Amino acid sequence: MFRFLLRKLSYGILVLLGVVVLVFFLFNVLPGDPARLTLGQRADVTSLENVRKELHLDKSLPVQFLLYLNDLSPIGIHSLAAAKGNMHYLTLAHLEEERILVLKTPYLRRSYQGKKEVWEILTEALPGTLVLALAAMLFATVVGIGLGVLSAVKQNTWMDTGAVFASVVGISAPSFFMGIVVAYLFGFVLSDYTGLHMTGSLFETDAFAGRILNLRNLILPAITLGIRPLAIIVQLTRSAMLDVLHQDYIRTAYAKGLPTRIVVFRHALRNALNPVITAITGWFAELLAGAFFVEYIFGWKGIGKITVDALEKFDFPVLMGSILFTAGIFVLINLLADLLYTIIDPRIKL
Repeated sequence: MFRFLLRKLSYGILVLLGVVVLVFFLFNVLPGDPARLTLGQRADVTSLENVRKELHLDKSLPVQFLLYLNDLSPIGIHSLAAAKGNMHYLTLAHLEEERILVLKTPYLRRSYQGKKEVWEILTEALPGTLVLALAAMLFATVVGIGLGVLSAVKQNTWMDTGAVFASVVGISAPSFFMGIVVAYLFGFVLSDYTGLHMTGSLFETDAFAGRILNLRNLILPAITLGIRPLAIIVQLTRSAMLDVLHQDYIRTAYAKGLPTRIVVFRHALRNALNPVITAITGWFAELLAGAFFVEYIFGWKGIGKITVDALEKFDFPVLMGSILFTAGIFVLINLLADLLYTIIDPRIKL
């Protein structure tokens, strides 16, 4: 188990390194001057040069990349003056030229626009994205598995045909299109009947009540985000169930006189869940990353929305931090999926 986890973590670190290399060099060729974005359009030449030096923009791109990696890595080289009195640094060794090797928390730098720490921006936005992704995945999992089992048990009936047709439509429709349709239809045209609005976030600020929780705003973006994984889960569950229901041990269970409900849910469904678990864990990670357009359409405050805003404003530290953070979630969830296989299906051995 330890070797398995170590190997998977090693692969994950390589993936994250590849993401850092790709995104860093890709977005550093975009137009826009970070120093001017930091100081504003009326900044003088001297101030701009000072900020460029502070942000290491006066150095070549490979040197900038190495400096960014040094900030990002949990083990880095820093000057003795910079590390002195910093509670986030743990000195490992003293090097030449007043430099030390330190163990530290990864530093994602500061936003060009708001001057806030990128990590602080991400942690403020993360709860909104997590709640949205969890709600969407819960909706997709419960409805998708239910429709998939119903479709398999009622094979070649109108229920089966209807479930398959709905899943094909769900797969074909992109999230940004469905978001616009759902927001307009249920949040505008039928708003008087549904009580829902086109835009809104998990917490809203009232002039008298202060910050209040509004779960009603979660309904439309969660359904929109959950449509595509729901369609995938329906088809995977149906296909796996049809395969399992024709196995010999299922026939034996029926021959013993077990009720259909017990045979379907206790024996067949459990052994059909492996591909479904893969879809659920993979889609949950993708929902965290793919909520960009849905959050933007519904005005939902989350990582997706701040990433789109950072891209519009060329706020590179926020953009880099959010993409790297999302990639890290992908790695962790895929590792969790591999571990869940052995819990759900004891036939699988690491």
